[in-house]
Amino acid sequence: MLAALPQTVATLDLRPLPHPERHRLVFVQFAALQPGEAVELINDHDPLGLRHQFDQHVPGYFTWAYSESGPQDWRVVVGKTAVHTEAPAAKAQCGCGSNGAGGCG
Repeated sequence: MLAALPQTVATLDLRPLPHPERHRLVFVQFAALQPGEAVELINDHDPLGLRHQFDQHVPGYFTWAYSESGPQDWRVVVGKTAVHTEAPAAKAQCGCGSNGAGGCG
């Protein structure tokens, strides 16, 4: 039996946003989701740094599925599987290694 896909409740276009704000905004949106809901992200590059942050801060509480993989746009559906007790949205620092200098996605 196939697992139920999360219900996409919002689309977040990250492309026009300044790079240092992108990860924080995604985690704010993720924190607002209920289990079984998802947000679709649209980005101008593969958001692997963001994926690593999800693995670090909310392991086991999310799903990650590409619906488009470049070369110009990437679309990722991030679903919430359960409520996480520690709010990752409060962590304003980017963990992708760019120090907020524009390398975030």
